[in-house]
This record gives sequence, C-alpha cells and structure tokens, in this order.
Amino acid sequence: MFKESLFPGAKPLTYLILGILALLAIMPFIYMVLLSLQTEAETFAGDPVLIPSDPQFGNYLDIWQKAPFARFFLNSAIVAGVITLSHLFFDPLAGYVFAKFQFRFKNVFFLLILGTLMIPFFVRMIPLYSMMAGFGWLNTYQGLITPFLMSAYGIFLMRQFIQPLPFELIDAARIDGSSEFGIYARIILPQIKPALATLGLFTFVTHWDEFLWPLIVVNTTEMRTMTTGLTLFNQEYYNQWQYMAAGSTVLFIPILLLFLFTQRYFVEGIALTGLK
Repeated sequence: MFKESLFPGAKPLTYLILGILALLAIMPFIYMVLLSLQTEAETFAGDPVLIPSDPQFGNYLDIWQKAPFARFFLNSAIVAGVITLSHLFFDPLAGYVFAKFQFRFKNVFFLLILGTLMIPFFVRMIPLYSMMAGFGWLNTYQGLITPFLMSAYGIFLMRQFIQPLPFELIDAARIDGSSEFGIYARIILPQIKPALATLGLFTFVTHWDEFLWPLIVVNTTEMRTMTTGLTLFNQEYYNQWQYMAAGSTVLFIPILLLFLFTQRYFVEGIALTGLK
C-alpha cells in the first residue's frame, strides 16, 4: 500500500511497458503470418508490405502440394511425441529413485548423470551416428528417437520436485500394502503434475524444433521432419518467401497449441522451480 501511495500510476505504467515489450516480442511471428498470406508480387515489392491487399490463404494449401509436408508433419509428430512420452515415463521414475531411495553410490551415479549435461551434443554426435549406423537404424524412426529417450535434465527436475514430498505418505502407503509402483503412480505422480507439464512442454518443443540430428541421420525425403523438410523446400523454392512463411507458421502451430493447453501447469511449474 505504501508503494502504491508513493507511485499511484506505477501499475498502469508497468502494464503499458509489459504490453509494448510483449508486442515487440510477437511482432516477428505476426509478420511471418502476414508474409505467408502475401502474393509473390507483394513479397518482391520494393517496399515491405505489412498487410496483404488480397490475403492468399491458398498458400497454405499450395505448400502441401508442392512438397510432402503431410509426411514431414507426421514424422515430426511421431518423433517428438514418442520422445516426450518416454521422458514423461522414465524421467520421473529415475527421479523418484534418486529422491526417495537409499542405495550404495547413489550420489555418485546422480553426479555422473548430471555430468552428461556438460558434454556438448557435437561431442556425442559422431559416436551416436556410428552406433545408429551399426544398428542399421539410419533413415528410421529408431535412429531419430533412441538417443533421446531420457535426459539428465529431466531426471534432475523430477528429483528436485519429488524430494520435498513427505516420507510419511510413502510409509503409510507401504503399511497399507501398496506396491512401490503403486505408490509412485497413486501418490507421487499426482503431486508433480506442474513439473510433468513443464518437462513435457520443454521436451516436445526441443525435439519438434530439432534440426541437426535429423539432418545427419536421415537422407531420404520420406523420413525428413518438418525442420529439415523446410530446408529442402527452401532449396527448391528459395525465392518464394510466402511459401516459406506458410511452412514456418505450420511448424509453429503445434507448439502454440500445446502451450495453450498446458499453460496453467507450465506457469505453476516454473514458479515452483524458482521457489526450490
């Protein structure tokens, strides 16, 4: 109250500044959408065209005919979806073990897992490629998915959320005869929904936008993901920016929808992460 009496206009000014910053942040996306609706003549006009005179919604239909975007979209959905589900299954399990179980060398194993975060992907890239080639998994979903089924970051995040949960709940469930997996499914998982939403969103966005690994492990058109498919499309239609913008918008839409569906849990998870 004291601060509000000193600065009675502080709150509206804060909202105004935040609104301006938010508008600046989304301007590139807005321009990308507007560009995707322009004609070819407007994209090559001397002066930038902000609002199309005749919006070309057909550009979004044209890209599906000019390139196998349906296949690219399906590949990305399968790869990012399976990896996300794998993280949501395995990472909380490992985090639960490290948070609530006592076993020999537990801290050593946990530090070794965290140590993998310090290894750049460029260092692991060649060994991983050699492994996938040895397994015969190049140009396959296995090759795209297997190296990313778990993550050290996910295990660490789950452990940090599970560790503060009281042991009394777990002990009471054991006394009632519940199995360890039953305790995990009925007691632990419902308590960490915000963390699961945060992990799921981060994982899906990361692997939906992944470019380098699909570029390396895939060399056939039918197995390309959206990111590498857009690159191939750009090589063929490099001067038709309206189509590139339409493809980029399609690439962004699933991420936007996922964030809108998980926004409440995601914001709560970020807030709780800051408190911890």
